[in-house]
Amino acid sequence: MCKTKKATDASEPRPVLSRSQRTRPSHSPGAQSSSLSHSAIPSSSNPASDFYISSSSYNKATSSGAGTSISSRTSLSSLRESLPENPHIYHISEIRAATNNFLAKRYSSSSSAATAACWRCNLRGRDTVVFQRKFRHKIQTSQLKERLSVICRSHHMSIIKLLGASVSGDHIYLVYEFVEGSNLVDCLRNPRNPSFTVLSNWMSRMQIATDLAHGIDYVHNKTGLNLSIVHNHIKSSSIIVTEPSFNAKICHFGTAQLCGETEEEVAVETDTSKRETEIEEITEEAKATSLRKLKRSDSGDRQFEGVRGYMSPEFRSSGVATQKSDVFSFGVVILELFSGEEALKYRFDKKTGNFVRTSLMDTAEAATAEGSDGLRRWIDGRLNDSFPVDVAQKLIRLALDCVHVDPDKRPDMGRVAGKISKLFLESKKWSDNVNIPTGISVSLAPR
Repeated sequence: MCKTKKATDASEPRPVLSRSQRTRPSHSPGAQSSSLSHSAIPSSSNPASDFYISSSSYNKATSSGAGTSISSRTSLSSLRESLPENPHIYHISEIRAATNNFLAKRYSSSSSAATAACWRCNLRGRDTVVFQRKFRHKIQTSQLKERLSVICRSHHMSIIKLLGASVSGDHIYLVYEFVEGSNLVDCLRNPRNPSFTVLSNWMSRMQIATDLAHGIDYVHNKTGLNLSIVHNHIKSSSIIVTEPSFNAKICHFGTAQLCGETEEEVAVETDTSKRETEIEEITEEAKATSLRKLKRSDSGDRQFEGVRGYMSPEFRSSGVATQKSDVFSFGVVILELFSGEEALKYRFDKKTGNFVRTSLMDTAEAATAEGSDGLRRWIDGRLNDSFPVDVAQKLIRLALDCVHVDPDKRPDMGRVAGKISKLFLESKKWSDNVNIPTGISVSLAPR
């Protein structure tokens, strides 16, 4: 149905024109063609230009919408890749085939404890690292699957993903994603060139400390799982440093729960042994057996995995891993990160002919007691004395609080992560204010 002029003006209002524009007739061919082919578009001073502007803006909107959809698809695909997957229960034949029946060359540049064998291999189309560990306490298959499904839901940028596991006899094979990088030990102490380190500035080490603090805080407090998670393998060789931003990623997440190293497993085993002892002591025939069991459990030393220098005093005595023992290990790693020295060293004393034990905790405590001068001598000399002294004092003091002998006096990792984040911001402000002179040339030639 055709519209009258009044109806057209009422339904599609036109912009207000000046008196000259209203009186000047338009005889442009473009205007005529535009009015014939697009009767719904109101006539203006230059309808053709209005039409091209409208079409160009439509093309822009279409292209922007297409770009938005492409970017959204890209972001969704990246998000899908970053989300935790369902855990894989690998058959032992898959592990054997991927590792050439465990005869393949062991992967040593990644983190691996002296008692854990590991191989880099391809499993189900993914580049992975397989760690072989022995059960400390046997776990039922149903309980292992439940724990594995719970742990694999966790996801944090500072934690290497656990993809799945396989069980064979007394051993469990934990499959992690492969992350390109080098462990913290190699970054701090290069045996081929001891005077060189890739962590040659203060901010690179602060970045690693911040990533570690937030990663362990996530493990302890922010997984949102109905499971008290303890890492129990925090050491410098278990930390992978990636390039180019020197971000840190923590290995062996979930190992303590899947291998039976946590406090709950020890408590269950202790209660079971107590009940067995009480039942056996009722009968006369079982007295000798009971005495043998008690003697063997009391006289034998506890066998547990740990690295000297990173184990807390209560862990060395009981072998039970707790979150407070993780805080202790984290404090040792921080002292090692900013001093560049090993956590524990033995030095030969020529006078006495004995080896003298030196720990980072003792040297850091003595350096902080001497004030800023002692701390400057204690901090890694490869930083060239270029760091904020006040931030360094607060950071080392916090690390010493983490390695306190009494576990109840150690701070929670949530509090530690908050303090380190604040110190990172102070260090960033200091780094931005330090102006490195440029354009200076030095000539050694004679004048």
